[in-house]
Amino acid sequence: MTQTLWDLARRARQAESDRELGFILVNDSMALAPYRQAALWLPGDGVWSLSGVVQVDANVPHAQWLDAVAHHIQALEAGQGATRTFTAADLPADLASQWAQWWPAHALWLGSNNPHLQGAGILLREEPWQADEIATLQDWADVWWHAFAALHKPKVLRLRGWKDKLKNAFAWSPDKPWFKQRRLQILGALVAVLLWPVRLTVLAPGELVPAHPVMVRAPLDGVIDVFHVQPNQLVKAQQPLFSFDEMVIQARLEVAQQTLATAETDYRQTSQMALSDARSKSQLGLLAGKVEERRAEFDYLQEQLARARVLAPQAGVVLMDDPSEWIGKPVATGERILRIATLDDMEVEAWLPLADAIALEPGDAVTLYLSASPLSPVSATLRYMAHDAVQRPDGSFAYRVRAALDDKTSHRVGLKGTARVHGGWVPLAYWALRRPWATVRAYLGW
Repeated sequence: MTQTLWDLARRARQAESDRELGFILVNDSMALAPYRQAALWLPGDGVWSLSGVVQVDANVPHAQWLDAVAHHIQALEAGQGATRTFTAADLPADLASQWAQWWPAHALWLGSNNPHLQGAGILLREEPWQADEIATLQDWADVWWHAFAALHKPKVLRLRGWKDKLKNAFAWSPDKPWFKQRRLQILGALVAVLLWPVRLTVLAPGELVPAHPVMVRAPLDGVIDVFHVQPNQLVKAQQPLFSFDEMVIQARLEVAQQTLATAETDYRQTSQMALSDARSKSQLGLLAGKVEERRAEFDYLQEQLARARVLAPQAGVVLMDDPSEWIGKPVATGERILRIATLDDMEVEAWLPLADAIALEPGDAVTLYLSASPLSPVSATLRYMAHDAVQRPDGSFAYRVRAALDDKTSHRVGLKGTARVHGGWVPLAYWALRRPWATVRAYLGW
């Protein structure tokens, strides 16, 4: 019997509808105690289920008589949410006179103990109900009504409770002064909360960048041959950074050297001939000019050869991409190759989207939450916000924001995260409705 009750309880909890639950009650309860007929009755719906009947017709005489009997039993004080037996003797004469036509002699009322779910399951048979059968069926009824309440909880319990709470909260009490009325107190508290001043803050992608980096550019037109440093490497002043291919410059320098030597030889020969030949004396000025021209070209190529090896202008950390992408690549004079920044010379750079371009002033607080270290935020002070929005690599437009660090940090340059930019004080209502209102205005064109 215990195993049977457990199986029925499991099926009741797994039922997906109240119709399925009603079918289980009126048809499968026979596994616990024998009976000839069964019915499920609910006050608002009348006869819900009948054993052996697929679809209950509320207009048939049997269903109308059963509904009247159930209302009478429900009204009895002893039958409020209880399990009890009853016979025709418990009914008024007009209902009792039809008992023998529709029902066997003995009925068992399986009521609900839930005050929000009135109703009962009714089992009928010829033999009287025994105490052990009634106890078992009572346990089964408790489980069944619990499963039925679970299906109806969103409609019967939750909504009804909230409706009563709202009604009581905003009820007007004529015997209280206006300043003690609950609805006015709630309204005043709501207005106070909406007007409560808060800092207007926005979020933007941010990064730790060098504040005053030194740009190392190509000093000449040529092809980079080798890099002597790696990204994020610490370098000293005058330490070699990279070198250009010197073969072309060296070849031009050798040609210039030979040309200079030839010009100097021609000048010396003409100088000796000028002692006895007036015509040769007139050519000395032209040859002297050619010597100076060749010497200037030679000196220029020597300088170019010296500049082919680029040295670090100051000590710091090297900021650049993969060096292999530069090797063998022709570059033009003035093209940026890398940057050198000192370790402590950092600041926060953020990109403020157009929709979050709030009014900011120098001195406003900026907090950078790094993705690599979210528990160690970096505090900074706004230095400037650009007037013009520029296009980002992802195609969006944003305003550049720069903020100086309040204190030194152990984080390295290049770490990214999310920057929180703190603006002025605004009411809480403006803080909450700023973005939704801007979206509505943009959509409706107000």
